[in-house]
Amino acid sequence: MNEVDASLLSPLVLAYIGDGVYELFVRNRLIIDFPQTPPSKLHKLSSSCVKAHSQSNSMKVVEPILNEKELSIYKRGRNAKSATVPKNADVTDYRRATGFEALVGYLYLNKEYDRLDVIMNLAYLNHND
Repeated sequence: MNEVDASLLSPLVLAYIGDGVYELFVRNRLIIDFPQTPPSKLHKLSSSCVKAHSQSNSMKVVEPILNEKELSIYKRGRNAKSATVPKNADVTDYRRATGFEALVGYLYLNKEYDRLDVIMNLAYLNHND
């Protein structure tokens, strides 16, 4: 795969890739944490972790540990104007979740895997559905 300069991508593109990265992370953690759980139950657990409300709650814990660059990326994602807001999400939660996903996408594309792991684990452990 060719390298991409993540700093040149729109925050919504960063959120697009970040959504997939975080979804895969959560699914992986769930099969580690609950190896004997049926896939239908895993899907419900996964959905509860990756929905906008949960990601918004996670940002309350993650935000204080962000450095200046990470905070800037998060805010760019949070403030990005999306064409739609899902009907099952509050606008504030949706925007905070978009910021979280943009941050995840940025760290992933910049191969900052150690930092990404810290942030995603903190989010996963504190999603407080």
